Amino acid sequence: MTRPARALIDSAALRHNFQQAKRAARGRKVMAVVKANAYGHGLVRVARALARADAFGVARLEEGLELRDAGVGSRIVLLSGVESAADLETARAHALDLVVHAEHQLAMLETAAGGPGVGVWLKLDTGMHRLGFPVGAAAELHGRLMTAGEVVGSVTLMTHLADADQRGSARVERQIADFHAGTAGIEAERSVVNSGGLLGWPASHGDWVRPGIMLYGISPFDGGDGADEGLKPVMTLETRLIAVNRVPRGGRLGYGGTYTCPEDMPVGVAAVGYGDGYPRHADSGTPVLVNGVRCPLAGRVSMDMITVDLRPLPSASPGDRVVLWGAGLAAEEVASGAGTIAYELLCRLPPRVQYVESDG
Repeated sequence: MTRPARALIDSAALRHNFQQAKRAARGRKVMAVVKANAYGHGLVRVARALARADAFGVARLEEGLELRDAGVGSRIVLLSGVESAADLETARAHALDLVVHAEHQLAMLETAAGGPGVGVWLKLDTGMHRLGFPVGAAAELHGRLMTAGEVVGSVTLMTHLADADQRGSARVERQIADFHAGTAGIEAERSVVNSGGLLGWPASHGDWVRPGIMLYGISPFDGGDGADEGLKPVMTLETRLIAVNRVPRGGRLGYGGTYTCPEDMPVGVAAVGYGDGYPRHADSGTPVLVNGVRCPLAGRVSMDMITVDLRPLPSASPGDRVVLWGAGLAAEEVASGAGTIAYELLCRLPPRVQYVESDG
């Protein structure tokens, strides 16, 4: 029997969120970030739904090749570039753009044998201190790339914001100011903002914006909710009740008996657990929806099952629908109950979860 845990992917919601990003971008070009299997939503599925994006951003060469193999002809940008001459040749052969963030990558382009040219994005570090060249070296590096024989077209200048999940962040303001000061006078397109920057710093968009998490209906802001930004959840993780038990007062539920029933009460068992990507550390009280009614998690999450306090819905019975997050229950709220972020919930679903695509 097929496990009832399913991830419903709403392509209409995805396109709605993309339009929200386009509206916020005010005419700038949009790179839809689809790394990590499109944040768990299906790389090819999402790229096809967002065919109007100006480019797609991926983290790994394999992701770019998967899109090309699926017939996606749009501009594709490898956000971490490549690490070997062999990978450079593969990227060139498949017309993948490269982000250059380190000297060895730049040197590869300067010394590569003749062949197809490659589009390049120059990453500058303005305070994230993860990847990128010092922003003060922008002019020199841009000049070197423009004279490298393997580079085609113009070089786009980019940086990444460290605190864009904090509205009004002074650190973001400094990063933006340092980026513009360090790149002043260079004739090139620029890309500064991710989802948080796109929504929170409209005066700093540059020529390209790079929405990621907002495309999937999740707020990019700490403590935020996607609905507050006009976004719709794209993934709904659902399952079914497989048992309803009457547990007496004092009964302890699940491994470790971490939840003690305060009274005689109905307890539902739902077919989902950390083996399906539901967070192991979700606390008792984290909500689920049973037939649309909020019911709290009760006890420890196990590999294949959770137990749910059904006092808010005593009429519940085996076979009833249980929503873990998505339509009607924000992933941000569930993530908070598990001490994590919605990004992680979306990205961690394993292959045994069935994906079902819908269109509204």
